[in-house]
Amino acid sequence: METRERILLLLENISRVLVGRENTIRRSVIALLAGGHVLLEDLPGTGKTTLAKALAKSVGGQFMRIQFTPDLLPSDVTGLSIWNKESGKFEFRKGPVFTNILLADEINRATPRTQSGLLECMEERQVTVDGETRKLEEPFFVIATQNPVETSGTFPLPEAQLDRFLMRLSLGLPDREEEMKILRRFMSAKPLEEIREVCSPEDLIAARKIAGTIHISEELLSYIADIIIATRKRGDIAAGVSSRGTLALMRAARASAFLEGREYVVPEDIKFLAEPVLAHRLILYRNYRQTMTQETILREIIESVPVPTEDFGK
Repeated sequence: METRERILLLLENISRVLVGRENTIRRSVIALLAGGHVLLEDLPGTGKTTLAKALAKSVGGQFMRIQFTPDLLPSDVTGLSIWNKESGKFEFRKGPVFTNILLADEINRATPRTQSGLLECMEERQVTVDGETRKLEEPFFVIATQNPVETSGTFPLPEAQLDRFLMRLSLGLPDREEEMKILRRFMSAKPLEEIREVCSPEDLIAARKIAGTIHISEELLSYIADIIIATRKRGDIAAGVSSRGTLALMRAARASAFLEGREYVVPEDIKFLAEPVLAHRLILYRNYRQTMTQETILREIIESVPVPTEDFGK
């Protein structure tokens, strides 16, 4: 079976568990293919943890979950060295970050000190403890969840941490028809328990390599640059998208084209991904936060930037 076919099976597998969330599922898989991480921000009970578990069970490899709490320490995440009396040496015990897929549940309930323990892991794929650096196995993918409404006892993620996530996604609440489908599907079955592995970590690594070779024309590179520069020129934005965000959008667009079976990127790939990839990277001035959201501002920017109409396959 070809690599892309296995990734399409991954999409199909997750869709058996989550009803009516095709775009969110697709974007999550795109983030995985682009080598990034995902922040799922939504109300309790919308399926955030279910999406993470369905993805982990479909991919295979190692899966770990951390329930973030205020008393969690950085060493609980990365691991620590423990004295062994018999050997007379310190031995390193790996933390849960030494895995392929990591679910960081309710990440904003941990203190900033513990949250920062993930920074090096997410960006550099490595852990440094007691002066020794240990590489994490590939693929390494973090799915973090947080409840944006309940703020009591939480610590908002700082901009440096948010910028490490390739996408911020929201599942949203289903409509009446989707609720009926959920009731019928779960009435006599447990789809999450029935999910089986459809691709391996090696398949994901191969897919990432292929996605990294997808052609993106000079016109579309200019289109991405125009969107990024527009975020830096608006009067209601204190800080626009950094170069990390620029590269993230390009990688995600290539992964999207691969998923669609194309050998080149088209403007629709960029427009489909611009909001989840870029919105959380915008820092608004305080007096605009009550009337505008990062998402609405980014939509205005996307609508204002002219879309190229060239032959993108050349």
